[in-house]
Amino acid sequence: MRLIVTPIRSEFGAEISGINLSAPVSDEIKRSLNHLLAQYAVLVFRDQSLSPPQFMAAAEIFGELMDQQLKKYVLPDYPMVGCNSTDDLPRKNGKLQVRGENYHTDHSNERCPPKATTLHALLIPPTGGDTQFVDVRQAYDDLPAEMKEKLKGLHSLHVHQSSRSPRELTKLSSEELAKIPSALQPIVIRHPGNNRPALYLNTGRMEGIEGMEPDEGYVLIQSLYEHATDARYEYRHKWRAGDMVIWDNQAVMHQANADYDPEQKRFLYRLMIKGVALSPALA
Repeated sequence: MRLIVTPIRSEFGAEISGINLSAPVSDEIKRSLNHLLAQYAVLVFRDQSLSPPQFMAAAEIFGELMDQQLKKYVLPDYPMVGCNSTDDLPRKNGKLQVRGENYHTDHSNERCPPKATTLHALLIPPTGGDTQFVDVRQAYDDLPAEMKEKLKGLHSLHVHQSSRSPRELTKLSSEELAKIPSALQPIVIRHPGNNRPALYLNTGRMEGIEGMEPDEGYVLIQSLYEHATDARYEYRHKWRAGDMVIWDNQAVMHQANADYDPEQKRFLYRLMIKGVALSPALA
């Protein structure tokens, strides 16, 4: 087996071919793939056909699997495997309300957020439903020096849903909500794998900035969000059935799109890889 790496953008996103993820891979290939994920942040594997156990084994190349936070969106026989299905989505004025609209990083309210998230596409509508990624490493690098200085030591409390969230997250009962964690996270993190600094933002979960007046904190969060989601940092993935895409939650934000016919079926498996507690890049 010889990996073929085709960069999508310079140091951001790569398509990996020459590999069949339904079969076991060597330790050498595992090391190479983990190095590529740390380098490119988004890896795309085309033309894969993975059963739930095979998908789990492929995801485990990158680490230990993490439980899904919302148990209502999992496969009954494989509760570690989440599912993104059109059938689970509500509609408003005839438009699908997809989970994951608005750029975010997954489960940032966990003390140890997932290292990575991966999706495997089984059914994809003919048009629409892309997933967009932005490189928050480069977005941080491009900030002016005075802003980097301002961000030193700043943290935000990440909760299930921010009081100023731009999108409505899944409604939970009081019993379900009591089981959902919250965590204080740095605004700028140091990547656990390569020490590269990156913005850590999730406007759907961030409850202001510690030590700042609420309005001031939210203005800063929104300013950073608008900067980080500029098109110059974006890779937009157009799904094909058989795709497996994995992304580094400490290097990118992502968002889903509801721009497809709600009568068209869209179904993907979802897995997450356990991460570690995040450290600030700026003391």
